[in-house]
Amino acid sequence: MSSAPFTFVDLFAGVGGFHAALGALGGECVYAVEKDVEAAAVYERNWGIQAHGDIINDTETHMRVPKHDVLAAGFPCQPFSKSGFQRGMDEARGTLFWNILRILEVRRPTVVLLENVRNIYGPRHRHEWIVIVRSLRELGYQVSSRPIVFSPHLLPPERGGRPQVRERVFIMATYVGTRGSRIDVDPSVPHLPVDGWSPSEWDLETHLPVQPDPELRNKLRLNLGPAETTWVEAWNDFVVTLRSAGVEKLPGFPVWVDAFIHEDDLVVPVGTADWKASFLRKNAAFYTEHQDVLEDWLSRWNYLRDFPSSRRKFEWQAQAASSLAETVMHLRPSGLRVKQATYVPALVAITQTSILGDRLRRISPREAARLQGLPEWFDFGDQPDAATYKQMGNGVNVGAAYHVFREHVLSSLAAVRRRAPRLALAVEESAISPDEALERHRDSSREVIVRRRRSADARRVAG
Repeated sequence: MSSAPFTFVDLFAGVGGFHAALGALGGECVYAVEKDVEAAAVYERNWGIQAHGDIINDTETHMRVPKHDVLAAGFPCQPFSKSGFQRGMDEARGTLFWNILRILEVRRPTVVLLENVRNIYGPRHRHEWIVIVRSLRELGYQVSSRPIVFSPHLLPPERGGRPQVRERVFIMATYVGTRGSRIDVDPSVPHLPVDGWSPSEWDLETHLPVQPDPELRNKLRLNLGPAETTWVEAWNDFVVTLRSAGVEKLPGFPVWVDAFIHEDDLVVPVGTADWKASFLRKNAAFYTEHQDVLEDWLSRWNYLRDFPSSRRKFEWQAQAASSLAETVMHLRPSGLRVKQATYVPALVAITQTSILGDRLRRISPREAARLQGLPEWFDFGDQPDAATYKQMGNGVNVGAAYHVFREHVLSSLAAVRRRAPRLALAVEESAISPDEALERHRDSSREVIVRRRRSADARRVAG
């Protein structure tokens, strides 16, 4: 029997963002699933648990998932059946969410913590959302019909927040049983944004202080290539030139150099989409108003003729910044997007990794891990940097998961205490941030790794 205050399973676990959050609360992971081989290797390296590779086999052939108090899953969203008004679980059959429901049906953990992209609640996935809520309620879980949408940049650093915009939907459910329980009544959704905190207070230099040495920077390919450097220099000249000309407010709409034409000469082709026609008119008006300044800038850069189409576009979201050195940049298919240097956009694949304007380099893998709330001791081994960026882009933010889970349990203490009193007590006595607990958790995690490796060695010798 576990001596931990509660146990949890970690499904679609990635490298262990949920594990970090629940481990910081004192929980012990008794089962994990991660199909990606590289991510599973990182998970085992840091948490001492070998993740199962296929949840389908473990739930459809025989139930290997042990009893647990909390089920956590960052599950993929798949289309559900829409043939009639079926029972929720039947509509979800054939999807990975159905496998989660099978585990819940058999094990009935006290608390469920699910995470997905924000669009899971959008118009295109409204049916999926309805099935998710209905399925959980059919199994005896009280769950809100409204999503919890949260991002780590909404949390102050002392609560485990990080300067990264990463809006995700969290689905929190508590088991209350099906007899005499009003599971169709929405529970209160915790007030998650912290009063008195503004995301504008973030300071990137404080949270991304590491400046890799030149050798490491070259190894990690953090520096911009020659073409990338030229693109940034040209658009920085665009900003500086307009500022010098007294333009206080830069365009809030996408700037398209290919749409720079005098308003009198603008002809919008018949059938042009409304949104595109609007941008064409706005760019023509902008060019007409500042034609002399813009022509001077364009002539210095050969009218950007050598730039690919996506680099002839510019999205300014940095308000009063005087140059790109005061911003965070993103080389997107839609153009060079520029934001204030308070917090960074959501982490994505390496080709779109954020560029720190004051350092003119990409965020390093270690900095990406820091933005996801993983502790400094978290070790990715010698895997390719691209794999680390991918894992961070797909992962759940530790501070956000910790905060959402903690607030939910605190708002549902009576129901949680009835079935899992030690879980309720652990959350009641927990710190408001997972950071310090994670530093302490390293030692216990290492003990688990050593103990399990010795046990495995002993089994091999005996066998």
